[in-house]
Amino acid sequence: MPGLLITFEGGEGAGKTTQIARIGDALESQGLSVLRTREPGGTPSAEALRTLVKSPPSALSPMAEALVFAAARADHVANVIKPALDKGFVVLCDRFIDSTRAYQSAGGGLAMDDILTLEHLSCGDLKPDLTIIFDQPIEDGLARAHQRGPQDSFEARDLAYHQRLRQAFLDIAAQEPDRCQVIDASLEVAAVSEHILAGLRPALQTLTPEGQA
Repeated sequence: MPGLLITFEGGEGAGKTTQIARIGDALESQGLSVLRTREPGGTPSAEALRTLVKSPPSALSPMAEALVFAAARADHVANVIKPALDKGFVVLCDRFIDSTRAYQSAGGGLAMDDILTLEHLSCGDLKPDLTIIFDQPIEDGLARAHQRGPQDSFEARDLAYHQRLRQAFLDIAAQEPDRCQVIDASLEVAAVSEHILAGLRPALQTLTPEGQA
């Protein structure tokens, strides 16, 4: 039985990494096989590309960024995500196609047609079964991100850039309500987890431990 691809999206400092760990643990306690991964990253080559594009100072143009992310995604999808889905895993991915749509199109000004072309080249017809979009005030997310350590090349951009990102993610959710669920990331950690798990239940009904490899 094919697995599920669940992606976690949103601005900087939204708490996606924390929630992926918590949700993964909760699903494994139900007997499900879970793969936690991230973009850009997930393979040695993709992790190297992550370092290239996120390490400040980054002087890449939006198109160069999009091409780097597409290359990383192609490797990630082919070597990690698709094999896990074929084995019936629930794949929890920190960022995926919607981040490219938000960061390089709404944030960087690239035409959406170009973004969609790269999307198709990097992952074919693969789409998330469910996307959790973390939303919170921009200033709160950036403050949380700064607490983690030095800013990366995206966190360091101005508030107007991050506001465009926030609106882009909300627009994506409005355009694809069957796939996307918006979560208030400003809630307590446990409350956010409860909302996510409640939203996952319909999708998880298609999976049973007996149906997994």
